[in-house]
Amino acid sequence: MKQMHVGGTKKVIQDSVSFAIVVILFALFMFPFIMVLLNSFKEKIDIIKNPFGFSLSMAAATKNYTRAFTTMNYVRSFFNSLMVTGFSTAFVVVLSSMLAYYLVRHVNKFSTTVALIIVASMIIPFQSLMIPLVSIYGSTMHLLNHRPTLIFMHTGFSIALSTFTFQGFIKSDCPVALEEAATIDGCGRYRTFFSIVFPLLKPITFTIVILNVLQFWNDYLLPSLVLAKREILTLPLTTYVFYGTYSAEYGVIMAALILTVFPILVLYLALQRQIIAGVISGAVK
Repeated sequence: MKQMHVGGTKKVIQDSVSFAIVVILFALFMFPFIMVLLNSFKEKIDIIKNPFGFSLSMAAATKNYTRAFTTMNYVRSFFNSLMVTGFSTAFVVVLSSMLAYYLVRHVNKFSTTVALIIVASMIIPFQSLMIPLVSIYGSTMHLLNHRPTLIFMHTGFSIALSTFTFQGFIKSDCPVALEEAATIDGCGRYRTFFSIVFPLLKPITFTIVILNVLQFWNDYLLPSLVLAKREILTLPLTTYVFYGTYSAEYGVIMAALILTVFPILVLYLALQRQIIAGVISGAVK
């Protein structure tokens, strides 16, 4: 009985220490977001004097959020971000899943070469490509300042990782017997994929969707290189209007950032169960 008591005490101590470490890490991770949220309710002078203080003012909050909403032209910018993110994510999911299916089911020199190119392309940093990319699409092809150009670039830069992720899932979770049965029943190649294979990819598809949506929605660098017209700017780009040459409206900037991340936060909370399931399934396989 004494040994059981000692073991129980040791386990309680270990659990307490583990819980304390998790709480500390969570606090460190959430600290920047909490600071942005708190300071979005303050005047600029209050932020400068005491950025860590807990001083909420409804007048300042109303002023900051109202000004941010109006100056950003939030509805139009939200529509721009939604269009770019939605179409880019849809293209990435459909094209990468089809490409991954082909690479897994047709193993030959061509598919092996394509797979190696996909893996190699993930090593190349975007920063090394952005100057020639903008030069080609801007001065040569005159395709900048168009949402379809940004959607095309988002799709191209993200399809490699998504294809690589789909490949591993198809190899382990999509039995060939189902496809053979569908073929015997008269299903063509495309119907077999969209009716049999693609529904089996649901767990990993949710994961890929949320990862790409987070990337596209929060991206600042690529849209800043492609888009310049105010009427087609995405939400992250519109937050830059509050930065002046010599000063910045910190409270309004914080409010604008909260308005920018709020839609994507709601989406993540709505899909978190499917995201976790997809990550766990991929990790186990």
